[in-house]
Amino acid sequence: MKKKIAIKCLKAAFIGLVLLLLYAPILLLAVYSFSSTNTIGTSGSFSFAHYKKLFGDPVILTMIGNTLLLALLAAILSTILGTTGALGMYYLKRRQKAFLNGVSQIPVVNAEIVTALALAIAFVSVGISKSYFTLLIGHMVICTPFVVLSVLPKLKQMDNSLYEAALDLGANPAKALFRVVLPQIIPGVVSGFMLAVTLSLDDYIVTSYTKPAGFDTISTYVFNATMKGNAHTAETLASFWALTTLIFVIILAVVLVANFSGRRKKEAKK
Repeated sequence: MKKKIAIKCLKAAFIGLVLLLLYAPILLLAVYSFSSTNTIGTSGSFSFAHYKKLFGDPVILTMIGNTLLLALLAAILSTILGTTGALGMYYLKRRQKAFLNGVSQIPVVNAEIVTALALAIAFVSVGISKSYFTLLIGHMVICTPFVVLSVLPKLKQMDNSLYEAALDLGANPAKALFRVVLPQIIPGVVSGFMLAVTLSLDDYIVTSYTKPAGFDTISTYVFNATMKGNAHTAETLASFWALTTLIFVIILAVVLVANFSGRRKKEAKK
């Protein structure tokens, strides 16, 4: 009995250590986001100055708005394209399915810099200058394969007899798709959408190669501000500690709510 308790304590301690190592940088930024200092490692008094800077600077707010809007547009379009592609691949013959599955995973296994260069060269080759359109296409290229990878497993778990039964009962293919198939794969679609949003928010390389001049996202703005390295940019970068803290708190709240709601549904079924 004591041995089992000791093993459980060791497992809990190991998991706690791993989580601490993973989230220590974020927790450090969260602590310094409530400090008056602009440099990590220096002392400062408790202050909301970074949050005031974050919500009071129109340039930062515009950049955050650009990032969120781009992420949502790219995620919505990638989810539609990826879900449609996954459905088409699932109902193809084995050889065609294997070929398309391999092609769709190229952006996943490929180095992102290669994808970014390929997109830039392709746009130049056809005479398309950098614009919001090229930026959106670039984000869709890196997000869509992950949507496909999220939807395909749900399609494989689906009971095909339900779709066939809907057709036998008089439903046309479109109605059977939206009424029978989509409800069964909606968890994969939602997972793919959330993954696409995360990838778009996080991306820097593809964004820097496809964005128009004067347009900035969080990643490109932080990189450019870091390269300048003056006192003004130090204050601006410090305000991103507050942004990091807010994003972390929002994601943590969403995960906790999703877990609690999932547990309640399982308990209700029992």
